[in-house]
Amino acid sequence: MKGGYREVDISSNTEITKDIFELKVQLESNDSLGDPGQFYMLRSWDLDPLLSRPFSICNVEENVVTFLYKIVGRGTNYLSKLKPKDKLKVLGPLGNGFNLNVNGKVALISGGIGIPPMIYLAKKLSTEIDFYAGFTNEVYYMDYVHKYVDKIHITTEDGSTGQKGFITDIFRPEKYDVVFTCGPSPMMKKVVEKCENMIPVFVSMESVMACGMGACLGCSIKAKSGMKRVCKEGPVFEGREVFFDD
Repeated sequence: MKGGYREVDISSNTEITKDIFELKVQLESNDSLGDPGQFYMLRSWDLDPLLSRPFSICNVEENVVTFLYKIVGRGTNYLSKLKPKDKLKVLGPLGNGFNLNVNGKVALISGGIGIPPMIYLAKKLSTEIDFYAGFTNEVYYMDYVHKYVDKIHITTEDGSTGQKGFITDIFRPEKYDVVFTCGPSPMMKKVVEKCENMIPVFVSMESVMACGMGACLGCSIKAKSGMKRVCKEGPVFEGREVFFDD
């Protein structure tokens, strides 16, 4: 990251399924645009809402950064109204990303809108990858993921696509050497528990953020070794560091 917030152009902002949008922004080609697991703070408004919104990097191609987001409140609703050539304020890339220096067979496990950092990670890893994706009903972005992974496993809660149930129901840790995951906390906790004493797990945590740079402590979470700032020490952590028994 260099400097503070800067204004950038919207390249596209497309609803790819109900309330899920793909946002592409154009940055300077000489910028460091970010690694898998890092994120940007975005805002298209002035003072209200007060806080910017953090979004993980979904993809980087040349000088275009892609984000996926779901409309869940005022901030994301404002973002959904943006059109090509509109201006967006961005701060990033921020945080610590995933370690790409891994060997063996890898499982990437995503749930809901936790899919974006897993997509970019799949693109950057150079090893055998199985991609696990859990959805409520509508499945999206799997055609894009397919070219970067060896196998895709899909679950939907309503059984409309793939197997019915949760993605953790079909995950078998004994098949893998390392696991990366992002999604709802209960899902990631379950992944960590299933892998305990078998293989390492790395999780990408989500949190409400104010500054995105570690100054305000607003995104601090309880970890095994003490309080940790998701924006600064994370968002990527070793699984047992953040999901542990008191």
